[in-house]
Order: sequence, then structure tokens, then C-alpha cells
Amino acid sequence: MSFAALKKNSNSSFEKLTRELEKVASSQQSSSNDDRFWKPELDKSSNGYAVIRFLPAVEGEDMPWAKVWNHAFQGPTGQWYIENSLTTLGKNDPVSEMNSAYWNTGIESDKEIARKQKRKLQYFSNIYVVSDSKHPENEGKVFLFRYGKKIFDKLMAAMQPEFEDEKAINPFDFWEGANFKLKIRKVAGYWNYDSSDFDTPSAIFDNDEKIEEVWKKQYPLSEFSAASNFKSYEELKTRLDTVLSGSVTVGNIAEKMEDAPVASPVVDTAPVDNTPPFATDSSEDDDTMDYFQKLAG
Repeated sequence: MSFAALKKNSNSSFEKLTRELEKVASSQQSSSNDDRFWKPELDKSSNGYAVIRFLPAVEGEDMPWAKVWNHAFQGPTGQWYIENSLTTLGKNDPVSEMNSAYWNTGIESDKEIARKQKRKLQYFSNIYVVSDSKHPENEGKVFLFRYGKKIFDKLMAAMQPEFEDEKAINPFDFWEGANFKLKIRKVAGYWNYDSSDFDTPSAIFDNDEKIEEVWKKQYPLSEFSAASNFKSYEELKTRLDTVLSGSVTVGNIAEKMEDAPVASPVVDTAPVDNTPPFATDSSEDDDTMDYFQKLAG
């Protein structure tokens, strides 16, 4: 799609995005060492502020976001299981299967284990950094941005407002979108984005040539949901058994999984770092009950 076609079809693209949002509503690749990614930083008061602009889909792709389900939890060995979930690809995943078995025992202690091991949804988008006071060298550049349910809900609310006096906007549009004021507060140890909001809609620049320059610097998003980014079922099962030290027989779960092959655990004898290797957003747990009710079904 040419840049001229992008501008001409911006309204129809909004309709397509709205339809995709409805699909998402009804239903990891590591970025820590990838300089394509931008990440906000908190100040000494544990607050963070930046202004970013979500960008449209790149040429050859339909959506301005990619979504990936993953699991991140610590096992009784002290080791972490941090893996992309095969459910992203519509395939069976060993953790989701185990969680289903735990949940269906009806035992509250088993359900609690399943809750702690539940899958979480992450999104990836291209952004333009308008303002970043902690790292002003990032301003005026295009980055990839990884975010969770709370920020995606902000995008959804902008596109599908609840009240009659609110006008729907396409936050991914160059000309009719809006800058996103990302405001972070640390609440009970978690990053909270509740105060974040969109500015008044306006073109990102008043010069189409400059807009086209930004568009050409965007990164493809298809790689994040590509099969090559996911381990096989067998590889994930082996890793899961290692993290659990081969122990998958808590409560009545043993009866449901006694026929499942268990790989011999390879226990890492190195000192264990029990610190989560990622910033945790408490809002990612908002949909726990809905998710496990679906599993029970």
C-alpha cells in the first residue's frame, strides 16, 4: 500500500480496527536487550511520564498491533517459567492444559495454583516518542512498544467510547489520531497506568513528507506471532517439568495427569535469583475469573 493510499483509506482502516477490537474483546519475545524497543522509566518518586504516539500498520500488515499470550511464574524450584504460549497460535499448550486440570478439580487450593500460573496477554505496536524527559535522546524516534491489557483498554476506550458526548478516535492514525500521555504511578509495588490519557486529536505533523518518513521507519509486527517465536509442545513440557522439578501432582491433579509423560528434570545448581525479571502490571490480572471459567468449560 502506498503512502497516498494510506492517507486516503485512513477512515476505512478505522472501521477495520474497530472490528478487530471486537474480536480481541471477546476472546514474548524478550525485548530486554533489543534496542528497537522503548520502555518508560520511573523517577526517584516512582512516577513516570512520557508522551508517545501509536502508529498505523506497516505496509503489508493489517493491524497496528500484534498480540501474544505468555506465561510467567516461579516454580517451587525457585526457577522461572517465562515462555510464549502456544495458545497464541491456536495450539495446545502444556501450562494451559495443566491449569485446566487444576481448575476443574473444584479445590480452592488447586484453583489458586492455576491463577498464579495463568496466561497473560501482551501487545506490540510501533510508537513515535514525542516526549521522554528521562531519556530525551529517544524523542523524535520510532520504537517498538510492548504493553499489556491496561493500556490496550485505553486504546479500546478511545476507539469505542462509552458515552454519547465522546467522539471515537483512531489513536493509530497519523492525521486524526492523538498523542498518548503515559502516566505511571507505582502502587503496592506495581506499575499503574490509570491516569494515562489521550490528548486532543491532531495530525502528528502538519507535513506529509515528514509523516511519510516516520511511516517508513516502522518495524514489521508479524514476527511476534510467527511460529518460529514459539517452542514446540515437547520443549515447553520439558521446561515446565524442570521448573516444577517434575512435581505436577498437587491435590487431585495427579489423577488427571498420571498418564502424561514427565521429562526428567534438569535442575540448575547455580544460585537462584528470585526477583521477577520484568516489571509487573497488576492490571494484567483483571480477567482471571473470565479466563478460568472458559477453561472449566
